[in-house]
Amino acid sequence: MSLTPTASKAATPEASRVPADDGLMRVNSRRTAGAVAALLLLALIVAGSLLLGSREVNPVIIIEALTGQGSTPDHAAIIDFRAPRTAAGLLVGIALGLSGALIQALTRNPLADPGILGVNSGAAFAVVMGVAFFGAREMGQFVLFSFAGALLAVSVVYFLGSRGRSGGTPIKLTLAGIAFGAVLSGITQGFTLLDETTFNAMRFWGAGSLAATPAGALGWLSACVGAGTLIALLLSRSLNATALGDDHAAAMGASLGRTRVWVVIAVTLLCGAATAAAGPIGFVGLMVPHIARWIVGPDQRWILLYTILLAPSLLIGSDIVGRLVIRPDELQVGIVTAFIGAPVLIWLVRRKSASTL
Repeated sequence: MSLTPTASKAATPEASRVPADDGLMRVNSRRTAGAVAALLLLALIVAGSLLLGSREVNPVIIIEALTGQGSTPDHAAIIDFRAPRTAAGLLVGIALGLSGALIQALTRNPLADPGILGVNSGAAFAVVMGVAFFGAREMGQFVLFSFAGALLAVSVVYFLGSRGRSGGTPIKLTLAGIAFGAVLSGITQGFTLLDETTFNAMRFWGAGSLAATPAGALGWLSACVGAGTLIALLLSRSLNATALGDDHAAAMGASLGRTRVWVVIAVTLLCGAATAAAGPIGFVGLMVPHIARWIVGPDQRWILLYTILLAPSLLIGSDIVGRLVIRPDELQVGIVTAFIGAPVLIWLVRRKSASTL
């Protein structure tokens, strides 16, 4: 008879773990189903980008062009223009979305993104300086200046926002980023307007456009985005610890200094490459990580996965809207994302829960 209580006590922990395990499996199943749906949405938008433009193209022609069959002007338009433009949108969207997710996780600031923290402005400023003073004209030259400007912006904003007893609070980092980005944007606009050569070189790129990305740039763009994405995914566990606060992260064994350095490297790679390829495009890195967080919760591993799928959907979808809204002319994608993102930013700022993650 003495064995009965012992057996029941031993069984109690196992019984308590089963519902928790079942709940986690259901949550992960929903997350997986959502990721599959996001992948299908991305596939549909990519197909729409190949089909739609100044004029529609028969889907058969697209298949023939992508498989190397046919040599009509429509086939050439798909291979030389629409396919590289769509691929650029895919890569730039991933880069902007991931850089925003990384910055939000590191600063624990849901209002942070590469634009608000001045990273886009820093990259654009460096590119314009390269055009004005060093004669940069090729996309490959833009990359070096863009990387340098992105790194400068991240370093200065984090330094300014971390001064004082309270350290790098979300509000301080946001204010430092807005102020520093405004200064750089003003200087950039001044040089662009005063120098006719710089103005002609920058007028389309400065608005944010996927049409300006040459097919030859896709190689280095893929390499930079691939490296930045790999770093981001490897940092996901450390970012989960960082989200709990510096003290808790240190207690869990996370290296805060190393995590911050790698986040800066990843953001520089991602945002620098994206800005060099397509110009300064805002709000993608702000909106998409928010959407991902609403769907999957605070786990950075799922947030990064959803961001990889949803960010290019938003950017390529905005590019399609820009092509169609004033056809046969078009709006640059940076203008379309600004129209979408500005109301979203105002709404987020007005939400009481927007101040913390």
